[in-house]
Amino acid sequence: MSEAEPSGLQLTARIREASNATFLADLDGEQVVYKPIAGEKPLWDFPDGTLAGREYSAFLVSEAFGWRVVPPTWLGEGPLGRGMIQRWQEIDPEQDAVDVIPTDEAEQPDQPMLTVLEAIDEHDNPVTLVHEDSAALRRMAVFDVVVNNADRKGGHVLAMPDGHRHGVDHGLTFHVEHKLRTVLWGWIDEPLTDDELAGIDRVVSALHGDLGAQLEEHLTVDEIDNLEARCAALAAVGRFPPPAGYGPAVPWPLF
Repeated sequence: MSEAEPSGLQLTARIREASNATFLADLDGEQVVYKPIAGEKPLWDFPDGTLAGREYSAFLVSEAFGWRVVPPTWLGEGPLGRGMIQRWQEIDPEQDAVDVIPTDEAEQPDQPMLTVLEAIDEHDNPVTLVHEDSAALRRMAVFDVVVNNADRKGGHVLAMPDGHRHGVDHGLTFHVEHKLRTVLWGWIDEPLTDDELAGIDRVVSALHGDLGAQLEEHLTVDEIDNLEARCAALAAVGRFPPPAGYGPAVPWPLF
């Protein structure tokens, strides 16, 4: 999907849990999420007014991968000005791709989830952050490394009824410094599959074509160069990376 100027965008509700102004809206009978640029809170490490463009850029990279990690996303005008618009996704409430469970449950032999970290909850009970071991979620983890996602919370992983996994909230991406913060650390040092390596190759090829030209409208030259460098580094190592840098490895809150 390319950038569009939608007509008839009508706000229906505000998502107050979001850190920036985020609304549910109706667009010609279709439910969408609308994040106006005017509602973005200033951040110390990302330039003001760039989050919507980064969300759209993340969608473009997702399309280059060919994995549909990011739901259809575009930039357009709404009641509160220009912003990001994304097609709403109805999740399956019975599926938990990422979860925090009692540690004794995580230790059961038949537990199909991968352990990320262990902690103590507010009642002093041991708990474990886990996520599923699936091809769809592995693809999202590869995507996050490439776009340098600084905010992959558990709530940003949408479990769809058919087993597909969408990722949302990609405003904190493409920084030139290492910013990867994610709950998807279950595959550290595992080899990338041929499918995952092929996806990275598709992104690199696209960067030298239409994708590169499209990203130039929303990202700096250095950010695009670093995007390509991350692709090259990940493909060369051929494994899921461990946490690096001086910042926290997981976002907070986790959900």
